[in-house]
Amino acid sequence: PMLLLLLAGCSPAAIRDDVPSSPPSYAQPPATEGLLASMAAAIEDEHGEDYSGFRVLDSSFDGLYWRLALIDSATTSLDIQTYLWYPDASGRLILERAILAYQRGVKVRLIVDDLILHGHDQLIANLHAAPNIDFRIFNPWKNRSTLVDRAGEMLAKMERLNTRMHDKLMIVDGRAVVVGGRNIGDHYFGLNKNYNFHDTDLLGIGHIAGQANGMFDMFWNSEWVVSAGALSTQPDREIAREQRRLLQQAVASAPELASFTREPRDWTEAFNELAPQLRPGRSKLVYDEAADDQITQTMTSSMFNFFSLAKEELLIQNAYVIPEDDAIEYLQAWQDAGVRVRLLTNSLASHDVPAVNSHYEPWRDDIVRAGVDLWEFRADPEIQSSVIDVAPVKAGFSGLHSKCAVADRRYVFIGSMNMDPRSRGINTEMGAMVDSPELAEDLARIIERNMNGKNAWHVQIDDAGKLSWHSDTEVLDKQPARDSMQRVMNVIMKVGPKDQY
Repeated sequence: PMLLLLLAGCSPAAIRDDVPSSPPSYAQPPATEGLLASMAAAIEDEHGEDYSGFRVLDSSFDGLYWRLALIDSATTSLDIQTYLWYPDASGRLILERAILAYQRGVKVRLIVDDLILHGHDQLIANLHAAPNIDFRIFNPWKNRSTLVDRAGEMLAKMERLNTRMHDKLMIVDGRAVVVGGRNIGDHYFGLNKNYNFHDTDLLGIGHIAGQANGMFDMFWNSEWVVSAGALSTQPDREIAREQRRLLQQAVASAPELASFTREPRDWTEAFNELAPQLRPGRSKLVYDEAADDQITQTMTSSMFNFFSLAKEELLIQNAYVIPEDDAIEYLQAWQDAGVRVRLLTNSLASHDVPAVNSHYEPWRDDIVRAGVDLWEFRADPEIQSSVIDVAPVKAGFSGLHSKCAVADRRYVFIGSMNMDPRSRGINTEMGAMVDSPELAEDLARIIERNMNGKNAWHVQIDDAGKLSWHSDTEVLDKQPARDSMQRVMNVIMKVGPKDQY
């Protein structure tokens, strides 16, 4: 009941046609004071104006910890762009901190994909009506009252509504960013009791923030994004007060959040400790563009351009892999050129989307024959307790959600781009490419830690073409699964359209 009061509206909801489009608006100038401005200035003074300082956010704890640190440290602006924002413990915690930011005068802009926003229009309208906060929705459903309305509109406008914004980006004060694979929700921060993801973010302070502002503003002003002011649901102060009270109560009482501070704090000491650990590097932010009435897909070419930087070694960690013939040809060409390619993806056992495994499975032997050293993530990895789950939570199993790569121990990619048809040709995607040998070594150590029999299955093929899966303790002659139902679903899902995953 509390969650329903917090998140749901009770009146018919729609996107109104009589509301004019919002005029273009842009990011505020970078902050000149505060922790983040000082850190960015120090990096520029030491390395140059086109440099940033970077840290890989490997653990679930770090993913949420540093987001809270950035939000609490904001002095002028907070921009968040995300695919999914769940109304769970971590989702409420980040929302609470964003509200406290705008209450102290920080300008907050939020872009959220409409995929799971059904029933939340009253909360969104109330947030948008508050001072210092603007809420915009990517590619919204016009009819918003019931799931039946939503399904009907989806059928009528399949090509348009099937396009979703898969990007994840947080920018603070125009000085610091977080980019990567994590959505906002407990699965991504080690706080879900059923399963949690191993994911990867990149924290950057300095020049990359200006690059991120350009990406955010492009989406913010695109025709694919609609202001919450166009919702038929009107803001209500009384409901807003009750939503605020319930949000505070939920954050204060959530047992999952025991490892995190529930109130904003001074993060000076934490950032002072972080500063000497940051890896200097030059970055390029790459992303699909939301042009008028279409998405300009550039990420596939950007990814292959990045992979082609490798002359000796390419390490890839990617959650969802469904290649095509051209990808196999690339892999074979790299092998022929002497590039050692190692790839970690999900096993059937660690998958949260069995249909992806169904369409990846036929390519598995082609990948291995192309010379790739192939690993598949375990559902019970050794790193579950230390990297994935966050106390007091212990999840039933773990899955891989990371999308990152290292080329020649010098170049790093971290972003939202999966190696599947949906990422290649349907959704919008993004990522950061960084030239930094120190950062590359950090990420390579993480990927190699995961490419270990304690954390993943090593897929091998014998002379007869028979595949086998090797861990640190056993060898399997069929792909690992958590239970027989997973195997059944893996077969059933083969009949589905692979280009939708």
